[in-house]
Amino acid sequence: MMQIVSLSDAITLQRGFDLPTSQRRQGKYPVVASTGTTTTHDKFKVKGPGVVIGRSGSIGGGQYVESDFWPLNTTLWVKDFKGNDEKFIYYTLKSLDFSSFNVGAAVPTLNRNHLSALKVRIPDVDKQKKIANILGSLDEKIELNRRMNETLEQLGQALFRHYFVDNPEAKSWDKKPLDEIANFLNGLAMQKYPKINGQRTLPVIKIREMSSGITDSTDIASANIPEEYIVHDGDLLFSWSGTLMVKFWSGGDGALNQHLFKVTSDKYPEWLYYYWTKYYLDQFISIAKSKATTMGHIQRKHLKQAEVIIPPNIEEMTSEFTSIIDQIKTNLFEINSLVNIRSSLLPKLISGEIEI
Repeated sequence: MMQIVSLSDAITLQRGFDLPTSQRRQGKYPVVASTGTTTTHDKFKVKGPGVVIGRSGSIGGGQYVESDFWPLNTTLWVKDFKGNDEKFIYYTLKSLDFSSFNVGAAVPTLNRNHLSALKVRIPDVDKQKKIANILGSLDEKIELNRRMNETLEQLGQALFRHYFVDNPEAKSWDKKPLDEIANFLNGLAMQKYPKINGQRTLPVIKIREMSSGITDSTDIASANIPEEYIVHDGDLLFSWSGTLMVKFWSGGDGALNQHLFKVTSDKYPEWLYYYWTKYYLDQFISIAKSKATTMGHIQRKHLKQAEVIIPPNIEEMTSEFTSIIDQIKTNLFEINSLVNIRSSLLPKLISGEIEI
């Protein structure tokens, strides 16, 4: 039986606890902030499993924590589930839009007292567990693919070091600057291409989208841009300003914004410029941090200064590296598909629109 109750009748929310960075000591207990687990500590405040939402900075969302943990004061944690299934409550909170409860001016903030009257649908516990199991199985597969990609990335890096770093013969191989083995296409200032009603549009891919994917807050631009600035699934992106990262894109077609490179090559295989760009990433990050600006960055001269070794048996290596990259991309595409399925199912299952 489905009941519609106030949030305060379903759970009790409690503000998290102060823990200054200077007082944190590495341990086995996750320290949970409004944006996720930030670090660990040798003490905990809440016994797991637990559920946390963002209170300040990033509001709402939802995090499920299996172990004992320390929720920071930027969060609200569920102090009492009142007999409800923990995972179901996690998904319920994740399905709610808390933006209308934002009481912050400069910084988004939730007041837990204002959330008390929020109405939620609560079925019996057996149905709660069934809903949580369906959504949980999707999350488990997503997490499995992510862990598999971490392993594949480690394998690729180990193989790269074997051939190019730890191999004495590599010193005698040909060398070229990084910017000569690939084309680093900088994106456009997409505010100059506003959407036009009735015409096709594209989501704008910025540094934020590289980290979090396409969201409701993603900017939209006209699709009437040169083809080379349209990003497709599987394209390699490199953010060279702010937060530097190198990733294969898997969020569907989008428009390449400035501060991002789309990296391609007509002469060399993808694996070569992917692993060499990754190899120099830490160095590029150090250069960006040394810039006395609000948003550190690298310049094209730094790509020119990055020396790349070109192996004589590049065709033989290509089969090894390509199989790893192809599997990484396949996993990324499946993750994106599963996330979309979960996002579609979540509100329908929680609201009772889909009965199980």
